[in-house]
Parts: sequence; structure tokens; C-alpha cells
Amino acid sequence: MKRIGQFIYSWGNGHYSRMMLLDEELARYSNGWEIHYSSKDDIYRKLLKRFPEKRQYVHEILMPTPIDGRYGPSITLSMLNFLLPVRGSPPLVRQVSSYLREEAKLFNSVKFDLSISDGDMGPNILARNRGIKSIFVTNQFKPKLWRSHSYFYPGVLYIAKQIAKATKIIVADSPPPYTICEYNLNFPDSVKEKVVYAGHFAKNERSPPAPPTDLERLLQDCDFGYWMRTGNKSTNEVTGRKYEEVFSSDEMRNERRVISHATADPSIDAVTGRDGRRYSVSEAAEKKIDWIQIDIGFLTEQQKETALDLCRYAVVNGSHTVMGEIIGVKGKPIIGIPVYDEQGNQIDWAQEHNLGVGAKSKRQVISAISTLRSNYPKFEQAISEFQKNFVPNGARATAKIAAEMLEDKN
Repeated sequence: MKRIGQFIYSWGNGHYSRMMLLDEELARYSNGWEIHYSSKDDIYRKLLKRFPEKRQYVHEILMPTPIDGRYGPSITLSMLNFLLPVRGSPPLVRQVSSYLREEAKLFNSVKFDLSISDGDMGPNILARNRGIKSIFVTNQFKPKLWRSHSYFYPGVLYIAKQIAKATKIIVADSPPPYTICEYNLNFPDSVKEKVVYAGHFAKNERSPPAPPTDLERLLQDCDFGYWMRTGNKSTNEVTGRKYEEVFSSDEMRNERRVISHATADPSIDAVTGRDGRRYSVSEAAEKKIDWIQIDIGFLTEQQKETALDLCRYAVVNGSHTVMGEIIGVKGKPIIGIPVYDEQGNQIDWAQEHNLGVGAKSKRQVISAISTLRSNYPKFEQAISEFQKNFVPNGARATAKIAAEMLEDKN
């Protein structure tokens, strides 16, 4: 029996989303493969929930991650954590050695035939040292850094060195020149032969539709923006604070918006009418309330599809997977409000190709909405051209590569 190890970096949800799509596609080629999953914190808990019958194959590995701050990852605390314990997190140097020992034990006990990692570099090292083939899924390799973050460059070089130890490097994006993460990729010639642009980990297929929900009925025949809060807790919260600052502006008084909080908390669900009153979703649908804002804790897959189908534009933080789905699959322009360097790079690329507009301050977000509305045909045309060259189903292509690597005896 072939054994595969899936290693999922736990910072943010993009790594998890990509690997779960890949896991579904691997089933097309599986002939009784034994698949193990490794991560920590919220992603580990999600894996346990997703695979209750495979708990013995879900492993908690305490891979190092940044320290949360008020505005996403705290640079100061994360740097202090390199040599000192911070908020119960042991020094980074100790974390790295400890987590590599734990992953090494897993490699030695399970004896993987193939390692597949999204964001976790340790398995590349361990697999190469054991003569095991490995795949690293990514959307960055020596990314451009914001000028204020130039002191991170030694760390970027170290990370790139570990990524380069993988047998195959899968870029989860369309091939150049239609690569959204282009500014996050700087492959040297020595690595390029390992690189495969497999396509975005986005699906074109949709599940059979169910009867529309009250929320979907509220969205019909409305012009609105879809505002997404994504990422881990600190990223989600800082994004939410930025959104609230924008909504408090006079210019937003008549701008309809749907806010997806990405939090499984039904108490968030509410509809704000133009009369200033708050309603439940069902009450607003029944009374056909003229709404200005809808807050939803967690949308179902069908509700998300409907919101993206009907929205005029989507506001995102620059998540690579999300940008691919919205621009490439749904054909909608984005307004990007970045939290991290890599997100800013992807938003810059989208703006330069007329696929959206970047913004950082409240005034810039409001200006971006005005720019989109005033020049919508220009954005529609650019997106239409991009969609013709957009490569979806990267998970399927990667699963095929994995199957071929397992079959290859060399």
C-alpha cells in the first residue's frame, strides 16, 4: 500500500483549502492509498472534524507560525520570539528543532512513499534525506518585500532554500504571463526545471442547486459589493476593523454590501435596512426590506456562489486562492486591501492588469469603489481576456502528477 503524507501550514486557511481540494482529486487515482494529514491549531481541529473515521491518520505537528498581533502578525513579537518565549510560544529556534524531530518520527514510523506539503518546508528536507519524493505547493518563492520589511530578506532566502529541496514545486496558478502571483515568484535557473504551473486550485463545477435561501432571495436584483473577511483570527479582525472604518463614511451611505465574516457564529447574521433598523435574514426576506448591509457569519457554499454571481465587485485582502476564484472563475473585479507583503504583490499585479484596484486607507477604498463603478466596462473587458487564459483545476493536475510520481520507480 502506498502512503502519502500531507503537511499543511496552519497560518491562514488558504493552505488548508488547497490541500483539501487536492485530497478530493487524489481519490480519482487512489488504489487504496493510505493518506496522513498533519497540521496544528485550528487547521488540526478542522482535519479531525473532516476525517472523524481517520483520526489515527491526523497528526498534530507544532510547526512554527508568527505571533498574532493587533493588525495581523506582530513583527516585533515574532522577532523577539526568535530567541525568547512569547505568549507561551517557545523560542523559534527551539520550535524548529522540536517540530522537525516530530515530523522525522512520523516519517520514520509511517515510511511515506510521497510527501505533499503546502507551506510547511520541513517535509522537503526530511523527504530528501530519506530518498523520498516530495511535492511543495506554493504561490511564492523569494517574493518581493515591502520596503519597510527589507530586513526579512535573509529569512526569505532561507525559506527559498528549503523549498528548493522538494522534488517538484507546484505553483498553484496559471502559467505566465497570466500568473496572479508573478511578483511573489523569483525562481533561479537551478530550480526552474522542478517548477510546474499546475493552474489555480479552483473548481469550475458547481453542485446541483438547492431551493434559494432567504439570504439569496434578498440578493436578487440588487447592486452590491461582496466584502470578504478571511484568514486566521488576527487577520480576520484587522480586516473587519478596516471595513467598519469605510462603512462609517458618508460616501457609503447608499452603497449596498454583504459582509462574509468567515466565522461560524449565527448570532452575527443580521440585515440592516435603509431605515437604520436591524432585522433577521428571514424577517428581512419576508418583509422585502430595502437593505443597505447584510452581515453573515458563515455562508453555505451555495450562498457564497450566489453572492459572487450577483455582486458588482468583491473586496478581499489579497488571498491568492480567493483572487483566483473571484477573478478567474466568477469574472468579477476586486478591491484589494492587503495585510501581508504577498497579498500586496498580488493586488498590485491585478491592478496593473485592470482586474481590480488596490487600497490601504479608508479614502483609498472609497476611491477604488468610485473607480470601479466609473470604469466598469474597462475592467470587464480585461477580466474577460484574463478568463480566456485562466487555468483552473490545479488540484486535479497536481493529483495526476502525484500519481505519476508514485508509479515511477526511479
